[in-house]
Amino acid sequence: MDLFEAIRNRRSVRAFRPDPIPDGLLNKILEAAQWAPSAGNCQARDFVIVRDPKVKEKLCTAALYQSFIEEAPVNVVVCANERRSAGRYGERGRRLYCILDAAASVQNMLLAVHALGLGACWIGAFRDEKVAEALNLPRWLRPIAIIPIGYPAEEPCPTPRISLEKLIYRERYKVRS
Repeated sequence: MDLFEAIRNRRSVRAFRPDPIPDGLLNKILEAAQWAPSAGNCQARDFVIVRDPKVKEKLCTAALYQSFIEEAPVNVVVCANERRSAGRYGERGRRLYCILDAAASVQNMLLAVHALGLGACWIGAFRDEKVAEALNLPRWLRPIAIIPIGYPAEEPCPTPRISLEKLIYRERYKVRS
């Protein structure tokens, strides 16, 4: 699959078939996440793989009852490793760089999922403390995203995009009316 085709055609999938995801495919997705860029190559992101229905139920509750979390055969919770980033970059690493590292890995995961014929959704609406409790996360691991992954049971339509003319500024930012 062409990269630009993958970027344009990837969609957030919120309905999944129950078919399990083979470990080989999940490993490819996680390798794509691992190869995402990171500040100072600290790779300040960790991944928690969740297949257990009881844990998925807790994640669903933590994520404001987004039921497709339970429906997906597997969820990957992407966490920012504040300690790993702060060790090199101090407070800026703890507050920002580890989050950027995690976000870059999420984008790679979503593109890999799409390229493999699977579906996923980037979930950021959840109660951090409830996710941390469900996964027994130490205080330095901050949940950034829950990614339900599975074979799609839907084909979402493209969503509109803001035109580039409204997003791009040349040399300096200028307030537009």
